[in-house]
Amino acid sequence: MPTPTHDQCAGQNSIIIVNGANDNLCPGDIDAAQALIARAKVLVTQNEIKPETTLAALRAANQHGVRRFAQRTLLQNKPTRIDAARRVGYKAKQGIVVVRTRVRRGGLRKGKIHMKRKPSKAGIKKITMAKSIQRIAEERTARRYPNMEVLNSYWVGEDGKNKFYEVIMIDPSHPAIKSDKDLGWVASGTSHRGRAFRGKTGAGKKGRGLLNKGKGAEKLRPSLKANKNRGK
Repeated sequence: MPTPTHDQCAGQNSIIIVNGANDNLCPGDIDAAQALIARAKVLVTQNEIKPETTLAALRAANQHGVRRFAQRTLLQNKPTRIDAARRVGYKAKQGIVVVRTRVRRGGLRKGKIHMKRKPSKAGIKKITMAKSIQRIAEERTARRYPNMEVLNSYWVGEDGKNKFYEVIMIDPSHPAIKSDKDLGWVASGTSHRGRAFRGKTGAGKKGRGLLNKGKGAEKLRPSLKANKNRGK
């Protein structure tokens, strides 16, 4: 589990992560513990094990009618998908951590309007938010760790109720980040603060339509708001 420490020489915070027996758990162990899960009243998961094992435990609890509680964010000792992590800028060095985040699936939750109208005009179902679930995961993680910035994120798994993302967080004040030739731009000035909230990540640029170029994309730049939201 992660243990925060303090480096007295450099004056920097560090996190030491020790791999335990949790890494050895697999969905087969969940199948062997079906009888134990069936007798339980509550199942609590903290995302400290592999995503497929966590999902298998949640499915087993749902099958037996056991209440389920899962932690939304958790520090990881290493990326679950190392290829995806490196593709979006991850490096195994000080100043970079990976956080697994859980967000509920589905569209926007709206309450029923108890006024005179047809049920089809109530405006409850088939309404989605203007931002993706991945962007919601990045924003929640950024609020949980206010001293760090979101570099990027990637999908790791999902079940019937939730989606799981791993968010790469970077410490702009760490000396190892300031001296990095690829990541030093995060620490340069204040223009990169609040990346997740301003749509500066990969998921944010996709949601703003900035991946589209050429004909039909004239109203996307410099921003959607500048063109009275006529770009989407």
